[in-house]
Amino acid sequence: MLRDLTDRAPSKPLFVSDELPHYGTVLGELFHKVVPTVPTGKPGRPCNPQRIIDADLDYATVHKTRQGARVVKVERQVVYGSEQHIFERLVGSPSRTINTAYIERSNLDWRLWDAHLARKAPTVARSMRWLKAKFAICVACYNLIRPHETLSRGKDRVFRAKTPAMEANVVDHPWTFTELLAYPAACQ
Repeated sequence: MLRDLTDRAPSKPLFVSDELPHYGTVLGELFHKVVPTVPTGKPGRPCNPQRIIDADLDYATVHKTRQGARVVKVERQVVYGSEQHIFERLVGSPSRTINTAYIERSNLDWRLWDAHLARKAPTVARSMRWLKAKFAICVACYNLIRPHETLSRGKDRVFRAKTPAMEANVVDHPWTFTELLAYPAACQ
């Protein structure tokens, strides 16, 4: 998934996650150069080549300390890249700090919209094909139909319905369900 994402992006994205160590391992595996070691001429097995992490890889983690249901402390740590470079990249984004709020909100939306994705739910997805199809409809509704509050309120605070697809100049108006379901698609 990460390789596919970075192949499509014009530049390496800024990666931010919780402290699950597997994310850093996978990013290190994907974005490195192998530098062979110089033979020493000594007997024995040669040294393994060194892995050098790409200098333009930016990855940070967020650690939340909780007391009960409340977050009482948030700590941010830069794993790859420099803190200064990461904050420079954040200047052009809606967020001004290292956080996981957007992906956490996205995960919550998907869980609310599709019972098969909810935690500890009694529902079972019996077919991956149907689960993917249903999820595609949820994503289309999220991007094409549902106006987003943060995109729809201008500096004058007046609500003008705007979807993520409108923000990306893919469509010029919020779609209706009829438009979405009647749109010709290459369904196989």
